Amino acid sequence: MIEKISGNFSIALEAILANKLRSLLTALGIIFGVAAVIAMLGIGAGAQEEILEQIKLVGVNNIIVKPIVEQTEEEVGEVSPASKKPKFSPGLTIKDVESLKNIIPGINSVSPEIIMDKYIIKNGIRRSAKLVGVEDSYFNVANFNLGYGEMFTRDQMEQGDPVCIIGKSIEDKFFSDEEPLGKMIKVGNQWLQIVGVLDRRLITDENINRLGIRDYNMDVYVPINTMLIRYRDRSLITKTMIEAANSQMVLSSNDGEETSDEEFQERRNYHQLDRMVISVSESESLNKVAEVLSRMLERRHFGVIDYEIEIPELLIKQQQRTNQIFNVVLGALAGISLLVGGIGIMNIMLASVMERIKEIGLRLAVGAQKADIIWQFLFEAMLISIAGGLIGVVLGILIAIGISNIAEIPTVITLSSILLSFGVAATVGLIFGIAPARKAANQDPITSLRYE
Repeated sequence: MIEKISGNFSIALEAILANKLRSLLTALGIIFGVAAVIAMLGIGAGAQEEILEQIKLVGVNNIIVKPIVEQTEEEVGEVSPASKKPKFSPGLTIKDVESLKNIIPGINSVSPEIIMDKYIIKNGIRRSAKLVGVEDSYFNVANFNLGYGEMFTRDQMEQGDPVCIIGKSIEDKFFSDEEPLGKMIKVGNQWLQIVGVLDRRLITDENINRLGIRDYNMDVYVPINTMLIRYRDRSLITKTMIEAANSQMVLSSNDGEETSDEEFQERRNYHQLDRMVISVSESESLNKVAEVLSRMLERRHFGVIDYEIEIPELLIKQQQRTNQIFNVVLGALAGISLLVGGIGIMNIMLASVMERIKEIGLRLAVGAQKADIIWQFLFEAMLISIAGGLIGVVLGILIAIGISNIAEIPTVITLSSILLSFGVAATVGLIFGIAPARKAANQDPITSLRYE
């Protein structure tokens, strides 16, 4: 039995080698189909990995509240005296944080942030960076790991001590040849003592733009009370100060000096906080908590909607759904390509049967059985498919690498994707080789020998 199978395999291999160009052209459909499957699965796996990294960056089950500087309105026509009365909002403040912690159920923690652009100065080197005022819950919510040193103590948080925790890039830039712990660094107009250094966060420019996050490795973190006491507390800004800032902006515009929108908004910004991150205990509660949060903030801000609420996880899930649809489309195209390749194999093998009728008749006449003929043509179809599959795997890996380098799309090639595509190629050869093999085996030996 084994000798028969090996003999039929040898005959099939000789037939393929005798027609190398035709065999290669026959396998083209399989080659491109397998390459498409490999590239598609690589892109899909890369997208999935990127989504998981994005979830880690923004935190799991988080709701983000950002302030909006209230826009000015101009009344046109006759209006009632009541409608002319401007609405007052205290903006996002520490009191909002305390209320959220005590009232809304299902919340693990609330992390407020105050962010300022400052210059770091040390040993004659000046570098722009972000100064971030936080509470102790911030590092857990944002999934930060402390490289070495220690976190802020309760006394440091409450008293607003001049201490800080720095990102890894700050250490690389200013303390390349010494340990930063206990050293002083000037941030803005204040000297701060370094008590800890965070682990490096790997983050791409694409994620920075897509998720609205910054390069955390260049941040300096201080207790939020330190920020309010030693730097600036925007809740102390009055309406008169805002109007004065507006007047100054108008004068600057009339004098021909250009002022950016960011500078204009910052001068009018009355929000004490720049961001709040609310960590929710369960994913299913995200929408409900966000709805309660919105109503509560609306009441606390006296009906002024000077904030916006974002749920990053839902945005990421929507992106994940888009990627899944994209992968399904790519999979369908790859499947069609494999189907066309299988049909191509069947057509060529049927043509080969017609060309080799005398050979088939001769083999049957000298004692070959129908099973031998079936195995011979099945082996030919499967060998073409397997060879096409191997070439397709290499081509698919090269395509995935090329897409990753040129389009900057992450791709991950896994062993399972290679085995899957290779198995599909072999299966296609087997399925589409059955019909030509049966047709060859059913030939009448006498008729075949007389065939011209």
